[in-house]
Amino acid sequence: MTIKVKRNAAGNCINFIGSTNPAYWNACLSAEVDTELTGTVNVINDIRTVVAGTTQYEFYQFPFEIFAEADGTPFASAADCAAYITSQANVATNTGQFILSATDTLDFSLDSTGTTILLDNGDAYAVNALRAIANDDDYINIMQHTGNTAIFTDLRVANASIDGVAVSATLATAVNELNALFQQSGGATGDAPVITSATTVNLTEGDTLNYELVATNGVAYEWTNLPSGVATVEGNQRTIIGGSGLTPATYTITAKAINYYGVDTEDIDVIVSAPAFSNTKSIQFSNLDYLGANAAQLDATLGRTGNGAGSGDAWTIAFWFKPTTDTGAQTIFYFGSNDVTNGGFLEARFVGNNDRLRFRYGSNNNYVQLTTPTDSLPAGSWKHVIITYDGGTTGASSGDISDYYSRFEIFIDGVSQTTSNSNSNYGWSGALEGQNLRVGRFSSGNYLQGGAKIEELAFWNSDQTANVADIYNNGATHDLEDLTTPPTHWWRMGDGDTYPNIQDNVGSVIFVMYNMTAADIVTDAP
Repeated sequence: MTIKVKRNAAGNCINFIGSTNPAYWNACLSAEVDTELTGTVNVINDIRTVVAGTTQYEFYQFPFEIFAEADGTPFASAADCAAYITSQANVATNTGQFILSATDTLDFSLDSTGTTILLDNGDAYAVNALRAIANDDDYINIMQHTGNTAIFTDLRVANASIDGVAVSATLATAVNELNALFQQSGGATGDAPVITSATTVNLTEGDTLNYELVATNGVAYEWTNLPSGVATVEGNQRTIIGGSGLTPATYTITAKAINYYGVDTEDIDVIVSAPAFSNTKSIQFSNLDYLGANAAQLDATLGRTGNGAGSGDAWTIAFWFKPTTDTGAQTIFYFGSNDVTNGGFLEARFVGNNDRLRFRYGSNNNYVQLTTPTDSLPAGSWKHVIITYDGGTTGASSGDISDYYSRFEIFIDGVSQTTSNSNSNYGWSGALEGQNLRVGRFSSGNYLQGGAKIEELAFWNSDQTANVADIYNNGATHDLEDLTTPPTHWWRMGDGDTYPNIQDNVGSVIFVMYNMTAADIVTDAP
């Protein structure tokens, strides 16, 4: 592609032949070598820059080899290219400075659109492109508005007119009259801009905004109330980008389109929504695989300082589980003491020889235990498990053993299970302290086997029996933070995780994968 830089026959505008850019009036453009990419050229619209208050580009970081002189001659360097474009774009540097004699006259007028200053010698300039000053000889110089380049010098006051009417004979007043014509907001009639682009933009959290303001008859554009991380594109004030860090909410941005006849103001609502819930992964376990974390961080949720004191000690555990045909006794989840003989713990275990869930609370010497029916966790099937504890007392008296069992309830796929209950020494009446926290392993041994999978593990520091249906959600995994009572801790078990860490999506307890590889995060989910 070659873009030829060529002035028109009248010498009052410049064209970039080979591009889609329009013709530009004299004294509107200048070019520079880009300071970062020194083999490229920026073409600046000096008039739009003044209006916008920031540099406005017509071409930005274009390789100088793309441009050529009017006759097709290539440029030897970016500096030569920039100098040539600046020369061709400005009448003073192209034709030389016009030094007017005592007999030279100039009449100035505003065209019918209110956008162009017409001179009776055939020249034309965009409004706000010129300015008049008094020189040291008490004559008038007509200057480029954005620089110190004189286009016409030594215009006698008596030889200047506006629409055929002589300007004031007083030099200072004549200069003011000319500047009132040159630097104006447009003619008395014309169409104000109308913003036609969408006033509502929908984004998903993490997406990047790329919005262009479009307005009929728009000339200049302004933005206010831009959120942090959203900015205009350099050289294109109409476009705003960014916003990938915005959290879900509605952000109202005020946009203005301006021309010589008026302003249109619109509020642009950027609506950022949370991404749709996606569940595609789980963690699989074989051989000596397990997850471990800092158990003490869960004392406030699963621990207790003495025998159950009521609702303040209550908790709820929920997870999805997919067992295999392995018939061993396999720990799904363990929390509690290092000393399983004398210290308290809670354990959810898969009993593989009859596909049941066994839950034990206490120590190996003192515990209550609830076991679900045979085949309640069939091999090869995803099942949702919820275990609740109401926080009450759990042991010491044979006469109260039924009450101790009633503190707990197990739900599979949202249905309360009729459990087989047993105990040792009528239950556990002591404290329960977090020393070990494991998924897929008992304090020692009893690992999950054969590729058994766990998914969407969550804890509440309250009894969620009344909300089981909402948590189970008819078997459809969902965003647990949207619940009326969200969990205290929640691990997605693969979704959003990077080996070897399994992130807590609500709290700050991070599970680490032990004896495992990244391949144990698998694409199998309920």
